[in-house]
Amino acid sequence: MNSNPFNLRVIEEFRANAGVVGGEFAGTPLLLLTTRGARSGELRTTPLVHLRDDDGRPHVFALNGGAPVAPAWFHNLRAHPDELRVELGGDTFRARAEEVTDPAEYEELWRRQIAAEPKFAGFRERAGRRVPVVRLERGCP
Repeated sequence: MNSNPFNLRVIEEFRANAGVVGGEFAGTPLLLLTTRGARSGELRTTPLVHLRDDDGRPHVFALNGGAPVAPAWFHNLRAHPDELRVELGGDTFRARAEEVTDPAEYEELWRRQIAAEPKFAGFRERAGRRVPVVRLERGCP
């Protein structure tokens, strides 16, 4: 699991406290997404803010802090969409990635995420690209 020291601390705290993380993430809905590296094949875990839809399925936003390129986890997820592990609270499950392509659903998820986390509006604007929204479907063959 290659990760930077900041993410490693968040991952450790998340796992030690059944998904609860303090500090700047206190009260923020986080999950841990483990993907298989697109080139390396190595497993990589990333803490991500998520938003649940009406059916309770988590969605993540490929923001990369507002960078003009998508984050590495998104490239890994696209390369291996059926090889994901999600840790959500005390629950761990295999998942499959599905990018949200319906324009109305996409914008509604963004509207809800920005209402929950206003800083996401600035990240989205700064990115200068269509930021993918990914639904994480529980259970993968």
